[in-house]
Amino acid sequence: MPVGESLNTLSAGLILICSFAMVGTRQVQGVLRFFIVQSLLLAASSFLLGFDEHSIHLWALGIITIVAKVIVIPWILKRTLARELYVRREIEQTVNIPASLLLSLLLAVGAELLVGPLSSAMGNLVVQVNLPIGLACVLIGAYSLAARREAVPQLIGILAMENGAFLAGIAIAAELPLIAELAVAIDVVLIVVIVGLLTRDIKRTIGTTEAAGLSELKEEPESWR
Repeated sequence: MPVGESLNTLSAGLILICSFAMVGTRQVQGVLRFFIVQSLLLAASSFLLGFDEHSIHLWALGIITIVAKVIVIPWILKRTLARELYVRREIEQTVNIPASLLLSLLLAVGAELLVGPLSSAMGNLVVQVNLPIGLACVLIGAYSLAARREAVPQLIGILAMENGAFLAGIAIAAELPLIAELAVAIDVVLIVVIVGLLTRDIKRTIGTTEAAGLSELKEEPESWR
């Protein structure tokens, strides 16, 4: 087994662990830190596969991931949001953490059962590792998005889903055009900027960023008659 593929397997396993850690973390600061670590591991996986396959595309994708997700997005969030959201505020969840971790484990097992036979039939070790773990990260991120009530953790859940899709994508389509990844990276950064600014203004005006609480503030439509 090539060294790059072996290290990619290790990176993919750690990426999945980061997904579990984001679900099990109570504070926004911790969730953001695990997202940064997950993004670094994702870039490392891209570099390793790029080295094995002599692909400049994978090297470039790794650099884009570091710039966008490790540097720019955390900087934007820390600049636009109040410090108390990171160090003091605990994340409100509809399901407690032990149950959430159990459900996340079931989602990971389900992802393996769903695409494991298909990836094994392809006879490619990278696909066999990255595809099930990537799908598991997407499902866990979607669960985190649904289970949490705070705007920022929900945003990070969306970004974690994109990381999972990226992990599966570099195994299936390693020569993805750079323009496509650049477009995705720019879109993700713009989404973070918009959500960060909106969350800051909502916090200043209403005093909370809890999505469930915000939904109760909507006005009833008046009749036009």
